[in-house]
Amino acid sequence: MSDVKIAAELRTEFGKGAARRLRRAAKVPAVLYGHGTDPVHLALPGHDTMLALKTANVLLTLDIEGRGSELALPKHVQRDPLKGFIEHVDLLLVKRGEKVTVEVAVHVVGDAAPGTLVNLDQPTVSIEAEATHLPEGIEVSVEGLTEGTQILAKDLTLAGGSSLAGDPDQLVVNVTAAPTAEQLEGEVEEGAAEEAEAGEAAADEASAEAPADES
Repeated sequence: MSDVKIAAELRTEFGKGAARRLRRAAKVPAVLYGHGTDPVHLALPGHDTMLALKTANVLLTLDIEGRGSELALPKHVQRDPLKGFIEHVDLLLVKRGEKVTVEVAVHVVGDAAPGTLVNLDQPTVSIEAEATHLPEGIEVSVEGLTEGTQILAKDLTLAGGSSLAGDPDQLVVNVTAAPTAEQLEGEVEEGAAEEAEAGEAAADEASAEAPADES
């Protein structure tokens, strides 16, 4: 995968107030660490960072003022829970040629046999690969697969130079029989009955807790 170049500024102010000022200036607070070095506190351009992080496991070339260029991978991205903007980024310092362990998304393609349901039990798998050759995802074809077929982590086709870092017997995709119309109708009726029972129980509890009428 190609790397994305981002200009980074060194930060000298810290704390919540400093972070808020950075965000008002359309910048993102970040910390670069790894290889036994002291953490480097950075400010990244907000728009460029947002675009770059849309790519999974993106390799960043940071042009840091006064320090030259460094390669980094996003390790943890903190976002505002309501508005979704990036609040802070932890970056892992990497070197060309070194291998790192990352989580890679699994993408299911194709159509299984009629009457089946495809369950993605594990949406990501852990792999080890060179920092400069990380795959964005792993495709799994379910074309024509029949009920009872299971795809384990060890069955996945990985990009050259990549290897599994997790449990090889981990279930990733499970092909089961699709529920019938009667089964779906039964589940709906059962859910409605449970909701009705819960409502009655809540009403009884509220009635029991209500103060007695003393008039």
